[in-house]
Amino acid sequence: MDPGFPVLSLLIFLPLLGVLLIALLPGRHTRTEWLVQNAPGYATRGAVDYPKWIALGISLGTLIIALVMFIIFDRSVSGFQFVDEFDWISAEAVGFNVTYAFGVDGLSMPLVFLTAFLTVVGVLVSWRIDLRTKEYFAWLLVLETSVLGVFTSLDLIFFFLFWELELIPMFLLISIWGSGNRNYSALKFVLYTVFGSAFMLAGFLAMGVAADTFDIREIRQDALAAAFLPAPVIFAFILIAFSIKLPVVPLHTWLPDAHTDAPTAVSVILAGVLLKMGGYGILRLLFTLMPEVGADADLALAIIGVVSIVYGAIVTIRQTDLKRLIAYSSVSHMGFVLLGVSALGVTGMSGAAMQLVTHGLITGMLFVMVGLVYDRTHTRQIADMRGLAHYIPLLGIGMVFAGLAGLGLPALAGFVAEITIFLGAFGSQTAPVSVALLGVLLAAAYILWALQRTFFGPKDEKWSHLPDANHWSEFTIIGALMALIVLLGVYPSIVMDLLEMGVEPIVHEIEAVVSAGAGGG
Repeated sequence: MDPGFPVLSLLIFLPLLGVLLIALLPGRHTRTEWLVQNAPGYATRGAVDYPKWIALGISLGTLIIALVMFIIFDRSVSGFQFVDEFDWISAEAVGFNVTYAFGVDGLSMPLVFLTAFLTVVGVLVSWRIDLRTKEYFAWLLVLETSVLGVFTSLDLIFFFLFWELELIPMFLLISIWGSGNRNYSALKFVLYTVFGSAFMLAGFLAMGVAADTFDIREIRQDALAAAFLPAPVIFAFILIAFSIKLPVVPLHTWLPDAHTDAPTAVSVILAGVLLKMGGYGILRLLFTLMPEVGADADLALAIIGVVSIVYGAIVTIRQTDLKRLIAYSSVSHMGFVLLGVSALGVTGMSGAAMQLVTHGLITGMLFVMVGLVYDRTHTRQIADMRGLAHYIPLLGIGMVFAGLAGLGLPALAGFVAEITIFLGAFGSQTAPVSVALLGVLLAAAYILWALQRTFFGPKDEKWSHLPDANHWSEFTIIGALMALIVLLGVYPSIVMDLLEMGVEPIVHEIEAVVSAGAGGG
């Protein structure tokens, strides 16, 4: 679909307009801080904290654009829609083309909407941030632009640029507004990502130079025969970067630290969309551009996925910090993405893509609930919390709901993704799927155990003073997340149909090269 208007560029760069508006606010203080210092009597009657309202308005505008795109997306045709493109670097100048090219298809459209939605959640959950709010909300919007750029880039160079741009706001948001050992966690996140990005850039350059273009719509595997690196090496290099971001064992150790010390909004966006950049990259780039190598790596990917599922679940059970528990559960759940991809079929790959979407919503809600509980109890230690549901029942309902969705309860979003992965992968990866079932049982164990230890059991009078959910932003966040998780649980085709459209061309490429190989043999 071509609306005749650069709607996708507007979507990607609208958050930067919010950054500019926030930067133009006078001084370093928010409106509330200025009034408290200069007109305390007026401040008590309520003052406008402009940075958060600008961030909310801009992020809502971005969400509305994404929603309109989602609604009018033409489901009758495959391929990229809403494409914006022009030559950025010409072939005559440097010997190859770099194109400003952005578009969405069935695979990327749900992830674009997820990014826009969770950014609004991140702004709302940060509503009571009172430290350097201008900078905080500005960097939150920069983060949104960087992630949207990754999910929509059709050129490898722009994909890489947006991939790297995300490092700056993430580092600052964790190191300035985080808690605990935040500087260590922020630096560890950056070092891991930069390490993977070096391999990614080498792989991208090898592909682009060999194909005389960085446009992913034009690169074909047969053009990579002349690359200065063998195709399996290029595949492995790029896979390293995506495996770190996903993350998979043993490249996962940055994630629990980053989650534990990050502010709640950053944890929501990190778990909800940043991890999905790895899974999206595997589907969009590795299996689209190098289907033959991907087909040969199916068993290896299945084994890595199963190790992540089972190891991640076992380590999750051992956690005593509620936030680290959810962080390690993400390692386990992202293993299901690799398992689905390894199936090399429409069902398995669609399930893997669906896992990206549903896990983003469910884990985002889990981190929201943990953040709201921490704001009240000032602890995340499971051993210190018990009987919280007696005093904060509304938050207890939200936490139980998110937990049940996380363990894959039918009629909620998590069940749809996992059952689709199992159905798609069982025929081709029977042994790995059988082992992966243990991860489902362990997930039920660690989630129910954590809920029982924190929200149920006898009353603890030390928590009798806790206020329950009492702010419009909290009700909005919890209600919206619940609604989407239920919607995808009872009516998954609203997203699954799009995802199938996105993965079908990938599967057809894989089937073609496999058939050609079998025929040649």
